[in-house]
Amino acid sequence: MLQIPYGKTHIPFDEKDAAVLLSRIGELRAEGDGLSIVRAAMESPIDSPRLSELARGRENCVIIISDHTRPVPSRDILPNMFRELREGNPEIDITLLVATGFHRPATEAELRAKLGNEIYEGSKIIIHDCRDPESNVRVGTLPSGAPCVIDRAAAEADLLISEGFIEPHFFAGFSGGRKSVLPGICDQVTVLGNHCSRFIDSDNSRTGKLDGNPMHEDMLAAARLAKLAYIVNVIIDEDKRTVAAFAGDFETAHRAGCEFLLSYAKVSPAPADIVVTSNGGAPLDQNIYQCVKSMTAAEASCRPGGVIIECAECADGHGGQAFYESLRDCKSAGELYAEFMATPQERTIADQWESQILARILKKYTVIMVTRPELRTMVEEMKMQYAATLEEALAAAKAMGGKTLTVIPNGISVIVSD
Repeated sequence: MLQIPYGKTHIPFDEKDAAVLLSRIGELRAEGDGLSIVRAAMESPIDSPRLSELARGRENCVIIISDHTRPVPSRDILPNMFRELREGNPEIDITLLVATGFHRPATEAELRAKLGNEIYEGSKIIIHDCRDPESNVRVGTLPSGAPCVIDRAAAEADLLISEGFIEPHFFAGFSGGRKSVLPGICDQVTVLGNHCSRFIDSDNSRTGKLDGNPMHEDMLAAARLAKLAYIVNVIIDEDKRTVAAFAGDFETAHRAGCEFLLSYAKVSPAPADIVVTSNGGAPLDQNIYQCVKSMTAAEASCRPGGVIIECAECADGHGGQAFYESLRDCKSAGELYAEFMATPQERTIADQWESQILARILKKYTVIMVTRPELRTMVEEMKMQYAATLEEALAAAKAMGGKTLTVIPNGISVIVSD
């Protein structure tokens, strides 16, 4: 019996006569504590001197850290970074730069919960603001043609390094590495330029793809322009514990981590008329916006004209007003997609990329959402169908002619690829 994550509970499902796509991430087990795993990686950095060597002769160092929306185990990483930096240069001035990307600023409570009181109270912390042009400075131009504008603190740093974690990402290929810079500490003009409709439309802007991915190439260029000198990226298990770490050059250390994760997360498509998936339960299925991620996993294994069934509690509703309104107000998903494709790069708006990806899916498939009854009107306004239960959704899908079935219990834990 399969257990499909839904909010803080699960929906039981008998997988008889269904293909099941499961990642092997659940097999990852930590050997030792997170601090020691990170320390070992930093003692043998990939294509880079030790951090202690990089710190010599530098007056200051800026460490880009993730914000509260990312489960990066900073308490495993930062103490090791601090130790090595001060081994190389006891007088070095260290600043933590919170990579908010396009998110709202983190609160003190959120940063304390992430960092712990000792690191929070003992550190100089700057929270990046992508919407404040005064705090950001242009350092060049990206391959896409977008201006590369980054946080002034990073641009003026003697040594710029970052922490992060690696997971599948539905258009950047993987998180981590260069994403600490773009979108992490970039001005909104750079983020919007990188997230333009032309790049989202690329067949290479997909989960698990780096080679030929135009978004990834822009992000690499941004990291080079920012002079990102060193990273520590980790991989976490299903309990959010550090199980592997990769330190060193921001490009090759990150690539090594991606290849490691790919060996656990990659599954081959099982093409079917109906694909059932979820966004991994709470807090990841907190809104429809987030659930587009797992829909892309289902998309990769659903036959054209088929049905995608998304099981998600969506406790916070749609997750973005502009996202919701774009689907609500369009005549059809196809028309909305065409509108985005006609939008010049410099006129990209916030959350356009999420609307575009959902419109892409809705152009080709019927999407049925199994969610709370109070969301029925919202779901239908967004050009999807509503079902109160998985059984109801399956019956509707079969009535549309669906015969074969694939189940992806956790759609954000897999990379569906040949």
